Amino acid sequence: MAGRLEGKVAFITGVARGQGRSHAVRFAEEGADIIGVDICAQVPGVEYPMANREDLDETINMVEKTGRRIVADVADVRDRAAMAAVLNRGVDELGRLDTVICNAGVMPSYGPTSDSMAAWNAAVDVLLTGQMHTIELAWPRLVEQAEGGSIVITSSMAALRPMMRTLEGRTLGVLGYSAAKAAVVNLARNYASVLAEHRIRVNTVHPTGVRTPMVENDMIESHFADATEQDLLALNNPIPVDLVEASDITDMMVFLASDESKMVTGSYFPVDAGATLR
Repeated sequence: MAGRLEGKVAFITGVARGQGRSHAVRFAEEGADIIGVDICAQVPGVEYPMANREDLDETINMVEKTGRRIVADVADVRDRAAMAAVLNRGVDELGRLDTVICNAGVMPSYGPTSDSMAAWNAAVDVLLTGQMHTIELAWPRLVEQAEGGSIVITSSMAALRPMMRTLEGRTLGVLGYSAAKAAVVNLARNYASVLAEHRIRVNTVHPTGVRTPMVENDMIESHFADATEQDLLALNNPIPVDLVEASDITDMMVFLASDESKMVTGSYFPVDAGATLR
């Protein structure tokens, strides 16, 4: 039986682990071939350990076990030339491009360097400029193919509600993260507007905390151990779960990449256990 993404090719950033790996493997299970990138290195201003080359190799192995093809390599979304090299190689090898998942992310929100300009710059450069680089590289190919397509940006509940509730919880990292996640909503709507005539849809997905290494680490654990009662309310999920799973976000990505969403564009989709209700 054909999968929901049979014959499609998806370009996914931040593919080495976490949500990116979940998307890559599930897309492959649904019939898609994958082009993937990940920085596989530490970004200044980010306190928790980021993905490495071994993580990327494991994602490649997991995708290949599904029987689908993958072209993946190390590239920083802030480096458009490096990204272009991987994307060009992937399209040459796999023959086309259908879906773009702008997933690469950092969360320099807490820890010793979180109130520095390095934290602000890391958030804005990766989460906003990096997403712009990704889309700018991809949309001309989608237009040239003249078969439509789907672009999805991973935003956050932080785009829809304040993540800072007290001065004790204020850092430039939280501000940069929240500002960038909000800005990509506007970015997506502008791209959705200009690409609609080519049947290319552009949408954003807004998770609450997701059970990945970005959230399950010493930086986050230390912050919430000392957080005020008010600051703890920033991640209050009405559906009684502490975190959602990466697969919960992937479910939405599959829908937005599939033909089931062919008339959906310029929209935002919280997958937040109701967090933005309160």
